[in-house]
Amino acid sequence: MSHGIRISKEACKGCVNCIKTCPTEAMRVINGKVRIMEERCIGCGECLRSCRHRALSLKEGDWDFLANKRSLAVVADPALCFQFPWGPYPDVLAQVLRNMGFDPIFNECALAYDLTALAEARHLDNNSEKTGPVISTYCPAVVRLIQIKFQELIPHLSPVENPLEVSIDLWRARHMKHNVPAALVAPCPARIAMVEDPVGRDTSSADYVISVTRMAREILVGSRNVAHMGNPPDGLASRWVTWASLGGESACIEKFAQKPVRSLTVSGMRNVIDLLQELELGRLKGIDFVEARACNFGCIGGIANVESRFIAFQKLKLLNPPEPAKEEIELLEELYEADIWRLQEVIAPVEQAPLGKGLAKAMEKLEELHSVYAELPHLDCGTCGRPTCRVMAEDIVKGEGSLEDCVFRVRERIAELSEEINVLSRKLVHTMTPEEKNEDKRDM
Repeated sequence: MSHGIRISKEACKGCVNCIKTCPTEAMRVINGKVRIMEERCIGCGECLRSCRHRALSLKEGDWDFLANKRSLAVVADPALCFQFPWGPYPDVLAQVLRNMGFDPIFNECALAYDLTALAEARHLDNNSEKTGPVISTYCPAVVRLIQIKFQELIPHLSPVENPLEVSIDLWRARHMKHNVPAALVAPCPARIAMVEDPVGRDTSSADYVISVTRMAREILVGSRNVAHMGNPPDGLASRWVTWASLGGESACIEKFAQKPVRSLTVSGMRNVIDLLQELELGRLKGIDFVEARACNFGCIGGIANVESRFIAFQKLKLLNPPEPAKEEIELLEELYEADIWRLQEVIAPVEQAPLGKGLAKAMEKLEELHSVYAELPHLDCGTCGRPTCRVMAEDIVKGEGSLEDCVFRVRERIAELSEEINVLSRKLVHTMTPEEKNEDKRDM
């Protein structure tokens, strides 16, 4: 699995801040250098927020290479529209991108987001209350979190494809540009991982990925006088832009639903985990749809954004998305019947490496894990390079660590050896009597 994060071992100081913030315990600091367990990483970006030494960065494409390509389509996460002083107006941003030599996929984005909302609404209309709430698949970090830690909730995941993927497919089909490469502008590592290792399909429709930070920087440097370009966006554009903030998806779904949708929205990794735990326990009754976002405030809170999420949220209030027009709904119905909105593959759980081969061996290793864990101090200090003592015990059982990695165990061992040396130093020589030894000491 790809995680969308690049590691600079030269910059890493072994401070272990990152391993303490990872929600899936995917980080290790071994020999003073950080490493990521790809099978556990969800690309949420929490480790990037905690790294003070810039040892972790986004794994994006080379800007100079992409900027010099003769033909490149650009599809942007809606969060990009909130990074500039001229407001969240996609038509203005689209004109700026054209001036830079890119081909923005914004009209198709607006269409794809509405199509996704329509498909979600149809799925909710047909979903039985007995099956429980439907969980949005828009945030790839949340999807991977469920694949790894909440696998019982996988059947609740929506079967609807991410609208960013659909927009590229739709653009290529409408304009017959199947060979034109496309780049996704991403606000977080999870979106980058969505391109490198997508969920629910073999390959991503995007060929390259650029961070919102890099794209916004280039736009701001090269387009200083665009504040008065263009007009405020029409209703179709406004609806897709609102998905950048928490609640935008749910509001858009309600515009296409035939009956009221009881939605629950939550953002922030800790809140998302708490919500998923309650869903597993069956405590959330009467909810139709769950919109969960790993970043606070939604995608406008992504680690790869430039603008403050608080300011971006205020900009969102400038938009007042209207109801979809009749002709818009007719076009969306045609696209819905074409079934281009559906995930190509069923989302599967991400299996973790077992403790041992076979049930009997695994149970034996589990008992060993409990035994090793009992010998550890249960302080979860992180000085061993693992986030918790239990993870440390698991690594030891798997042969990826030893008790000597624990500084407290080492200190106890040193104390034991010191006492043993002290006892040995007082040991009597068997060929001499105690009186002779005392005389020898007085002579000395």
